[in-house]
Amino acid sequence: MDIKRTIDDIDFQILNILQKKARIPNAEVARQVGMAPSAVLERIRKLEERGIIEGYEVRLNPEPFGQGLAAFVQVEIDPATANGDLETRLAELPGVQELHQVAGGDGYLLKIRAANARQLGQVLRDRLLTIPGVRSSRTQIVLNTVKETRRIDLG
Repeated sequence: MDIKRTIDDIDFQILNILQKKARIPNAEVARQVGMAPSAVLERIRKLEERGIIEGYEVRLNPEPFGQGLAAFVQVEIDPATANGDLETRLAELPGVQELHQVAGGDGYLLKIRAANARQLGQVLRDRLLTIPGVRSSRTQIVLNTVKETRRIDLG
């Protein structure tokens, strides 16, 4: 779908504003785009209905919640022993924030948060590697996060 054919410049402005601060009052969005608040609210509702806006989240600092360690885990799958609920089981592992099926072999990439290396090791050893179909895993510990965002560049 060519998104530029389905939404106009005003919608792009609204999306840019909401990506910067999702909790911005509707009246302020309306002021910034030069429209009535009711018209802006209707546009946002339509963007939500069409799945362009998927939802709204609060970004929490993981440190106060004892989840300061981030890791990326490459999981190699054995298609012969994997079953239908493999992705569900991977997604439900403690601390999993992202789960991506990746090209270049049978595998997945997980982003996991944990309190420390010991807790991460426990999740990998006692949970991940016991899932039927998981052949092996390789883990990279994040030393420092330079940039992390879900914002889409709207140009």
